[in-house]
Amino acid sequence: MAGKSLNRVQLIGNLGKDPEVKYTPQGTPVAKLTIATNERFKDKGGEWQDRTEWHNVVLWQRLAEIAGEYLKKGGKVYIEGRLQTRSWDDKQTNQKKYMTEVVASDLILLGGRGEGEGGGGYSRGAAAGGNNNFDQRTPEHEPAGASGPITDEDIPF
Repeated sequence: MAGKSLNRVQLIGNLGKDPEVKYTPQGTPVAKLTIATNERFKDKGGEWQDRTEWHNVVLWQRLAEIAGEYLKKGGKVYIEGRLQTRSWDDKQTNQKKYMTEVVASDLILLGGRGEGEGGGGYSRGAAAGGNNNFDQRTPEHEPAGASGPITDEDIPF
């Protein structure tokens, strides 16, 4: 098992707000969204409690465009990706800040436009399934470093 590792996240949840889509100086689309997942459990007193966890998600290229076009606040979505932590120096406090976010590689719309409608699956790589007419291949002219580590300069937020 030495040398092997796994960094994989799977989330099913609801969007806390509409996706925020921006573009890097090189023109690469990037979307930022938050997803809420819920957990229900019984406390020590036997009462049901609900707990909501918020997840920051970043989508690149075609996934970012799809998110901006089809995802809306409250919509249910499946996201698959990897965890990545980035850091920056806070100019006001001079402290180093950290943020861990999910860098998405797959996206499935679960709610559809109307209740009961199925969604579509979208992936950065090969087809993720679902009947849709979107070109899911990574563009041939992908800028260098677009799939590498995200730096502060990459995210225009």
